Parts: sequence; structure tokens; C-alpha cells
Amino acid sequence: MSLTTAHSVVAPSSKAKLVAGTIIIAYALISIVPLLWIFATSFKTPPDSIAYPPKIVFQPSIEGYCNLFTTRTRQTPEYINSLGPATGFCDETVRKRNMVIAGPSNFLPRFVNSLIIAFGSTFCAVFLGTLSAYGFSRFKVPLADDLLFFILSTRFMPPIAVAIPIYLMYRELGLSDTALGMILLYTAVNVSLAVWLLKGFIDEIPREYEEAAMIDGYTRLQAFWRTVLPQATTGIAATAIFCLIFAWNEYAFAALLTSGSAQTAPPFIPTIIGEGGQDWPAVAAGTTIFLVPILVFTILLRKQLLRGITFGAVRK
Repeated sequence: MSLTTAHSVVAPSSKAKLVAGTIIIAYALISIVPLLWIFATSFKTPPDSIAYPPKIVFQPSIEGYCNLFTTRTRQTPEYINSLGPATGFCDETVRKRNMVIAGPSNFLPRFVNSLIIAFGSTFCAVFLGTLSAYGFSRFKVPLADDLLFFILSTRFMPPIAVAIPIYLMYRELGLSDTALGMILLYTAVNVSLAVWLLKGFIDEIPREYEEAAMIDGYTRLQAFWRTVLPQATTGIAATAIFCLIFAWNEYAFAALLTSGSAQTAPPFIPTIIGEGGQDWPAVAAGTTIFLVPILVFTILLRKQLLRGITFGAVRK
């Protein structure tokens, strides 16, 4: 006769739930305050942005956004009056400071560079990581554990530790200040994370699905495409979010290897200079806009991100 042991799960008490909820809400509020302050600063005027004590109540203005997307030059009142009526809010705002709009700024091209490099490298890293993870998961690879450890070891060092050798190598190869060079670099950095995350997800998919598909006449590649890949979409989405966050926010390599046509937004935004020093409303406006794509992408895939974060915490 077999004995069955029943394990009862004790539900947390109402007091424990209240404490946990309070901690979570407090942490969320503390975390969101800097973002709200940046957002509020983007609608301040330059004097209000550096006022002491800091102004919480102020007259909103989109001058920061105007300064972000335009370059301005100081002119004499006589010259400004000769131009005729202002053609828009930004033009009217800068004329009040005895300046005129000289043309567009470099923010939009830098923002587009960030989109191309971040999403391009994320696609490459997830694509290569999926194939590598499938190989490690399904085939007997010689020295698999050593190879996996070697792949993971590429994440041990901080990026700045290898920045100078990469800079010298890129200079010789002609990849400095190119979108291709940054995509290849971010792909190389992210592929290790992609392999390790995706291998765990693919390990959870039963091999019997592929074997049944191959018995029905599918090739190994067709079985992978039709049975494994659809079930691994959750892991692929979670991995893509982690890879995109790194590529989107990376600063050290971008500052060292790009300065012109391929420069991304992170090293560009801190260099926005206004009249008399740093243009903090324009910097805050650029930061606010820079947060939007990654925020939208993460919200759309938040369920997959939650599974990626909690992966391995609960086992059947």
C-alpha cells in the first residue's frame, strides 16, 4: 500500500498582503518620481528648470521641445522685425529671446539611428540566439557545458573594459561611426544572453513534438519552424525585450565609436547646449521622447517579460 503525503499551501495572511502591497506601491512611487520630474522639466522654461528651490508649480511651455528639434541663432531686433509675422509657436517663442530658427537640429537623425541600431541588433541577436539555443538543447554538442560557459563569460566584463581594443579594431576595419558596426557589436554582446535565456525555454518544449512531425514527413528545419518556434514565442519575446533594453540604453560604446552619421541618442542628448549653458528643458524633452519606444515595446510584451523574469521560479 502506498502512502500519499499531502502538502498544504498556507495562504498569506491579510496583514502580510497589506505589508507586501504597501512596499510594492512605495517602491513604484519612488521609482517613478525621477521619470515624472524629467517629464515636468521638459515643459519648463530654461529659467524655471534651474530655479532654486525647484519649482513644482510653473507655467507650462513647449520651449524645450522647440529647442530640441531646432537650432537657433541670435539676431538684432531690427533683423527680427524685418522677417514679418512668426510662422508658428516655436518661431514666436525664440523671437521673444531675440533669436531665430536657423534650421532643424540633429536630434531626429540620432533618434532614427537608435531605432535602426537597437532593433537591428536585437533581431540579429535573437535570430542567432534561437538557432544556437536550439542546437545546444536538441543535439549532443561536444563540450557543450564549456561552450555555454564561454558564451556566458562574454558578459562578465563591463563594456568599458574592452572599449579601447574594439575602437582600435573598428578603426582598422572602417567600422567606426557606422550603423553596421554598432549593430554587429551589440549583436555580439547580446547573443550570449539570448542563447542562455532561449535554451531554457526550448528545453521545456517536449522533443516528442518534433519527432512526431518528422515521422509525418517533415524535415528537421520544418519541424523546428512548425512545432518548436510557435511554442517558443514567449521566450523569444522576453529575450527580445532584454536585448532591446541593453542596445537602446547603451552609452559607453556609442560615445566612443560614434560621433557623426551613426551617433545614437544617448550620447547626443547630454550635449544639447542652450544659451548660456546646458539646455535642461531640451535635454528633458529628448529624454522623454527617447523613453517612448522602449516603453511602448515593453508594455505590448509585458506578459512575456513577466514570464522571462520569473522563469525557473516555479516548476511542474
